[in-house]
Amino acid sequence: QVQLVESGGGLVQAGGSLRLSCAASGSIFSIRAMGWYRQAPGKQRDLVASITSGGGTNYADSVKGRFTIARDNAKNTVSLQMNSLKPEDTAVYYCHLLQWGLNYWGQGTQVTVSS
Repeated sequence: QVQLVESGGGLVQAGGSLRLSCAASGSIFSIRAMGWYRQAPGKQRDLVASITSGGGTNYADSVKGRFTIARDNAKNTVSLQMNSLKPEDTAVYYCHLLQWGLNYWGQGTQVTVSS
């Protein structure tokens, strides 16, 4: 089994910054990708950013230029630096890991951006 523990959410004013971190532990053998998804109330869970084991990144159009994903393969951690935050970024953010075709999720961390 794989466990994902997130940290770093909170309340911030529009234009501010937050950094999310996620640490993976347990049966880690061959991570294909790690990333972050978010879910706002009444909406589906959507990809925010992902990064492969080779360092390839993918971002949602809405966060390009504002968010940066980074990964430490040796420590099995992934982070998301979020700058220039907007009220529409308010959501629960979930850490995601893909290994051997299986998806693993963290418990989620709330990010609230006030206007």
